This record gives sequence, structure tokens and C-alpha cells, in this order.
Amino acid sequence: MTTTPVIPHWINGARRESTSGNTAPVYNPATGEVRAQVALANEAEIAEAIESARRGFEIWSEFSIAKRQTILFKFRELLNARKGELAGIITAEHGKVLSDAMGEILRGQEVVELATGFPHLIKGAFSENASTGIDVYSIKQPIGVAAVISPFNFPAMVPMWFFPIAIAAGNAVIVKPSEKDPSASLWMAELWKEAGLPEGVFTVLNGDKLAVDGLLTSPDIASVSFVGSTPTAQYIYETASKHGKRVQALGGAKNHMLVLPDADLDLVADQAINAGYGAAGERCMAISVVLAVEPVADELIEKIKERISGLRIGNGASTPEPDMGPLITDVHRDKVTGYIDIAEADGATIVVDGRNFKVEGHEEGFFVGPTLIDNIPTTSRAYTEEIFGPVLEIVRVKTFEEGVELINSGAFGNGTAIFTNDGGAARRFQHEIQVGMIGINVPIPVPVAYHSFGGWKASLFGDAKAYGVHGFEFFTREKAITSRWLDPATHGGINLGFPQND
Repeated sequence: MTTTPVIPHWINGARRESTSGNTAPVYNPATGEVRAQVALANEAEIAEAIESARRGFEIWSEFSIAKRQTILFKFRELLNARKGELAGIITAEHGKVLSDAMGEILRGQEVVELATGFPHLIKGAFSENASTGIDVYSIKQPIGVAAVISPFNFPAMVPMWFFPIAIAAGNAVIVKPSEKDPSASLWMAELWKEAGLPEGVFTVLNGDKLAVDGLLTSPDIASVSFVGSTPTAQYIYETASKHGKRVQALGGAKNHMLVLPDADLDLVADQAINAGYGAAGERCMAISVVLAVEPVADELIEKIKERISGLRIGNGASTPEPDMGPLITDVHRDKVTGYIDIAEADGATIVVDGRNFKVEGHEEGFFVGPTLIDNIPTTSRAYTEEIFGPVLEIVRVKTFEEGVELINSGAFGNGTAIFTNDGGAARRFQHEIQVGMIGINVPIPVPVAYHSFGGWKASLFGDAKAYGVHGFEFFTREKAITSRWLDPATHGGINLGFPQND
């Protein structure tokens, strides 16, 4: 009889076995089998993790910029050399195909590489002789212990949006990974130790809502960074803000692709497939809705159908590699297929139906096939709510203006795209659209690391986007200093008036 392993925490620079007695299953989504249990922290373990991080911050914040930079470079080199190991862990727990897992690591590594060049991004400014004999200058200092609450869909990339910058700036970090795929964070903790990071500077706290609330309310946590659903993002923003913390909480999405009649429909069909079904649709930047400006819808649907028929769905670790893997859990699979049921009940046409999809040899896996829905009513919950699965919906519109109005009237404002050969239309689109990230003939416009990631409206709570300049501003505090060193020969004497700019 074999014992299912229990995934521990990482506290004080080492694996910390839990004594809570509470665990949650971690599945192999391709087979439906439980591959491990993950520990769910109790209050004592939460307190221990926070105290360890607080002590780690006291040590790390006093490290010189040069020493910090050396350790960041070492982490970057170790990650680059061993990223294949991490990709295998992600595929085993999340289910995405290996190339997709590798892709998320490389996008996360962009932020690590940005962070290695941090010195010029945390330096202050100096104004000599701002007033006679007075200099004014600013310095940037770390904020303290930063909490990162990560979603299941990108177990490596999303934490890497935050922790490299936070650590570079001199902070300690506690990562609370998703209970569904926690091992990537633990693997990265081992890598930080090998790179020479002091104990307590990088902590992994596994847990459920108890752990989340412990981080949101602790007076020793200075900031909270989150990516996930909009209701949870709003809860985290409101709770953490009430307890005096900085918050960047990135929520859900319902991303649209506006297709104008002059667009290259073969390009559009290819990109709709990539953006709608890549990572099994489990990404907040996936294209969920294609707004087809007539008369292109029928031709575009045929092209998308043709491409769907050639997609290979299976175990993400298989050789040859499939195009798409399973969803994360059976519960999420049923939620996604439930939205297809809703669309059908509301009068939509199910052009390609991914319900009851089975993969030979993996009949117990959590698979949903690529689904294409036409004539989805814009009043349907299947249209207004985020599905987070391999479901692509077609809405037929008569004009550019109607398409823009549909996008702008939605609750979300994460990402959007326009496909056209008309530069004037594209320029008008980017000006008028009320969305944070825009693609022009690019379906998933995730910014590179030296820009910042984040949406508008119900897709972002808080004032700071992820990574880029926003990241360094979020993880540092500025002090402004006004300094005068008196010349004994010109001592000014007593002056009770308001200071003058002379």
C-alpha cells in the first residue's frame, strides 16, 4: 500500500512539514488521479511563516544593492538552466502541454531579467540648491513583507510577475500558491536557496481561505498582490485595504476580438484558435468572444471549424505533444460545460460541441473539447460571465461602432484585440476602447516585462499594475529629504516666518 505524499510549506529557508492535519488533493488532470495532497496551514503555521518573513526582511533590506543583484543573477542563471524541470512539474499538476508550460516560464523569466537591472529603477533624485543653501532629494526604500496570492492557471509565471521585483527592491515575500498546483512555488523556493537568498526572504505558505485571510489581516504584511477571479480580487482588495495594506488585485476578463471586413480571415482564424483554445482557455487574456463585423461571420466560422478539426487533445506530457490538455479539476470541467448548457438553453447555436469529450486511455481525465458557439445572445450569462475554458463565442455585429459599444459596455476591461488592415480604424479603436491591454492584429497582448500588465474596470482593483515601472513603485516607498548644512560664516539667525523659496 503506497502513501500519497503531502506537499509541505517552505519556512525559514527549508521545507516545513505541516502539523495541521488538513490537506487538499492535487490531481493529475490528464488521468483524474490524485498525485499528492497539499498541506493547508493552521493559524500557528501562518504566524510562523509571517514571523520568519519579517525576520528575513530585516536581514535582506540591509544587504547592499550589489549583493542583492548578485543573488538575482544567480537565480536567473539557475532558472534558465533548469527550466525544463519546472515545466514538467507544471504539466503534471496543471495539465497544460509542456511547450505551454515552458512558455509561461519564459514569460516569467522576462520579469526576473528585468529585476536583475533594478538599481537604476530604485534610485532617487537630487536637486541641489533648491532654495539658497538647501538641497532636496528623495530615496526609495523597501516596504516590508509582500504577500503574493497566486492562481492555478500560471503557477510559475504569475508569482514571477511579483516576487523578483519585490525581492530586488529589498523586501521579503510570502507566496500563497493555489492548492491545485502548489509544487512550482516550492521548486522555486529551493532555487532561491541555492542562489544564496537568506532564510525567510522567500516563503511558501500552502493553504486555503484561512491562510489568505491571515495574510490579508496581519499587521506584519505590507502589501498584497493577487491574480484570480473578479469576486475574489474585490474581496482581497477590500479586506487588505481595510487593514492598511497596498494592494494590486487583478481580476477576471471577457476578452473580445473585433474582426473588420477587410481583415485577413485566415490570419484571424489561426489567431482565434491560438487565443481561444491555448492553455485550454484557462487564462485571463484568452479571447472568449469574436465580434465579426458582417458579412464575414459565416466564412470565418467555417475557417475556425476546419482548424478545430485538426487539433489534438490529450495528456500534456505525451509524445508527440498534443495541442491542448485537460482542465485543472473535474469541478472546473463541469463549470465550463455548464456554461455551454446555458448558451444552448438561451438559443445559441453550438457549432462545435466539446462536452462529453473523452481521450482514449485517459477517460477519467478532466477534458473539455474545443467548443465554438454562434449567435450567442449578449444577455446570456454564457456571454456576460467569464467561462475560463476552451469556449469561443461568435457575436455578429453590423458596424465597427456596434462592436466597440459591446466591448465598452461590458463589466471587464482586461484585454482586447482588433484585426484589420485599416490603420485609421486601428488607431481609432485603441483611442476609444475602454480596456487596459490592446492588441492590433495581436490576439493576446500581454505586455513585455518593462511595460506593465493590468486591465480596467472589474479586471483590476488597486492603483498599481503588475511588473514594469508599476512594480518597482508598488514595492518601494519614497522619502523626500530637505537638507541644509550651514556655513558658519553666513548663519541666518532667527526667522519665525514661513520658509521661503529664495
